[in-house]
Amino acid sequence: MLEVKNLHVTVEGKPILKGLDLTVNAGEVHAIMGPNGAGKSTLSAVIAGKDGYEVTEGSILFEGQDVLEMEIEERARAGLLLGFQYPIEIPGVKNIYLLKAALNAARAARGEGEIPAPEFMKLVREKSAEMKMDPSFLQRAVNEGFSGGEKKRNEILQMLVLQPKLAMLDEIDSGLDIDAMKVVAQGVNSLRNADRAILLVTHYQRLLNHIEPDRVHVLVDGRIAKSGDKSLALELESRGYDWVVEESAA
Repeated sequence: MLEVKNLHVTVEGKPILKGLDLTVNAGEVHAIMGPNGAGKSTLSAVIAGKDGYEVTEGSILFEGQDVLEMEIEERARAGLLLGFQYPIEIPGVKNIYLLKAALNAARAARGEGEIPAPEFMKLVREKSAEMKMDPSFLQRAVNEGFSGGEKKRNEILQMLVLQPKLAMLDEIDSGLDIDAMKVVAQGVNSLRNADRAILLVTHYQRLLNHIEPDRVHVLVDGRIAKSGDKSLALELESRGYDWVVEESAA
């Protein structure tokens, strides 16, 4: 589904990713871990098409399509979704309007008609209940006045409504208490299926107690220094990152 080859990325002239390779197949959940400044968030931001990142070398293919030749909205319509570490507030735009506009844009890209209003309302109420969000949140401006945990749950609500092919979640666990983390994890796990892939960027193994990854990758200085199964995350929890950094430098 996703193939990243020899990816080099700079931000304001500073090299961040330095030859990263990653393959993610449909049906898989991959966790991206590593010390601060290793390039974890940069990877998902570049795939999604955020401004401020310059790809100087390498390629990104999504279902065989050249992602780097696609505009941001084309990537979204193709089935890419980025859940932000710091979701922004959008004053004046109601949550429910954003969800409906985004869903209908995705449906149009698939050659489908607009979702009927009763069907849409039933869908968003069901998904809001799954995320333990009061229905009143649908009528509020996007993320305006939301707590950190409410913003993160709102990100997962968008994912549940839009049903992306590749969901990239950038430190979705930061700022969450244990109850909110369980709710967010349940939402993510409900999307796992053979046709969808999930990329989790996280600092902490605790999230992976609730969302079990198929593969764990450790980024060090802009490259994947080590990969393994979920046991690698447990080892990182007990030993930290220093031993991986030392191995990669050897």
